[in-house]
Amino acid sequence: MTTKSERILEQDLIRQLQGLGYESVTIADNAALETNLQRQLETHNKRPFSKTEFQRILNHLNKGSIFDRAKTLRQKMELLQDDGETAYIEFLDVDNWCQNLFQVTNQITMTGKYTNRYDVTLLINGFPLVQIELKKPGIEMKEAFRQVCRYQRHSFASGSGLFQFVQIFVISNGVNTKYYANNRKQSFKQTFFWANKDNSIISNLEAFANTFLERCHISKMICKYIVLQENDKVLMVLRPYQYYAVEAIVERVRNTNKNGYIWHTTGSGKTLTSFKAAQVMMTLPK
Repeated sequence: MTTKSERILEQDLIRQLQGLGYESVTIADNAALETNLQRQLETHNKRPFSKTEFQRILNHLNKGSIFDRAKTLRQKMELLQDDGETAYIEFLDVDNWCQNLFQVTNQITMTGKYTNRYDVTLLINGFPLVQIELKKPGIEMKEAFRQVCRYQRHSFASGSGLFQFVQIFVISNGVNTKYYANNRKQSFKQTFFWANKDNSIISNLEAFANTFLERCHISKMICKYIVLQENDKVLMVLRPYQYYAVEAIVERVRNTNKNGYIWHTTGSGKTLTSFKAAQVMMTLPK
């Protein structure tokens, strides 16, 4: 049986994402990334930015750690306009996550300590929020994981530091696919398979893309199901069973007055599930 090369995997994934409603764009480098970000933020906020106004936005964004930027992404910016008035700029619509703007690009080249070229990047409102690293079938996923770690050390902070806004990494060899949250220190133990409601693992890249990378779902994962853990200053993304548990709890609270329970084993992340369920329920209408 013929195995797909990384290039074919990449091309097939991009075509699939286009079919899911992503706009395919060509972004060669940091300058093009900035230009695209300005256009997308202008569209999202329904207003143009002058050169000096957009530079103020870039200056505001290019500060702090990965954790700090995750908070910045979810907050509105108070922008001093050229006319002296103040405007509030939204980077990510966390309440209406399907209303954000979705793009896919590939082979962005960034130069820091070394020059790196990244495989597939998903952009939301112009921000590179999901980075996908592909290897051909037969290559261990740890190779993709190690490559992402090298990118983080060598070039993610270069240019305007926009790749420091990545929220989720995806690694795949076509046959097996995993995801994990962006943090300064990474561990392969914190990479997860996605699964359906019956806890059947979705490992194939094509099936994973159809479910996990569907526009509304990936945006929902970023907006609702990443926890910004203040004590350790880390991002934590929920595993599939935690996601489905929270969804079930919220659905029960929203639609009935009945009680219920979620069965978990020791070490399965019950505290995180409970915290996220409470956090989501606090946003529900009274």
